[in-house]
Amino acid sequence: MKQFFSLFLLVLALLTGNVQAQTCCIPEGADFKLLAMNADFKAAHLAPEPLNYTPQAGSMITFKTLDGKDGKAFYVPSDQPTNKVLLIFHEWWGLNDYIKREAERWQALLGNVDIYAVDLYDGKVAATSEEAGKLSGGLDQKRGENIVKGLLSTVGKDKMIATLGWCMGGTWSFKATMLAEKRAAGCVMYYGFPEKEEKKIKGLSADVLYVWASRDKFITRDVVEAFGRQVTANGKAVYDIHFRCRPCVCEPEQS
Repeated sequence: MKQFFSLFLLVLALLTGNVQAQTCCIPEGADFKLLAMNADFKAAHLAPEPLNYTPQAGSMITFKTLDGKDGKAFYVPSDQPTNKVLLIFHEWWGLNDYIKREAERWQALLGNVDIYAVDLYDGKVAATSEEAGKLSGGLDQKRGENIVKGLLSTVGKDKMIATLGWCMGGTWSFKATMLAEKRAAGCVMYYGFPEKEEKKIKGLSADVLYVWASRDKFITRDVVEAFGRQVTANGKAVYDIHFRCRPCVCEPEQS
């Protein structure tokens, strides 16, 4: 499992040098919905340029979620049997063509790994900041958890699970790692709001890589360091990479 995460981090290190900046973070918690609907916050987010991407190796799948509904994900399979899985979580725009392209890129880079880009919005995709604010602010946490649990059940109990997400998806990357329990192999959070509650970090089974923009107005150094202390208190390592910029440095729409 350590070898899987080490390879994951190595590829990540190679990718972080080829990205540009764009603000996109949304903290979770009491101010999550308020920030998502904030006019200044939305105005700072430029809508992604149109992308007409035709998937080369992946396709959309459906699966049953724990609330009896259907969940969706963009699935890029390994070309050979594997017990390694990477779950990718989109930012506030939704599961758009940029995320699908990113999922295929990760599969090509990692090789013998199945990739699932999770759809937290049940098929909805935002084209404007106004739409993104409504979708992210209206995301039901329980529904999101049921989607993740349903996908974890679908991939099987014998898989090693790594997670990766941007901004809002960074927060969900950590949630998914906790939900994966002993199957968790590693977690990468690009600017996701760190978990603050000790009880929600207790039992963490994987190391965490947190990528943080030092000019982030919403996620401060103190918040990141407090999160790191809680992770290490659970016997796991937390690696943080700081960029002297605003978030999001490694946004798929900008890569």
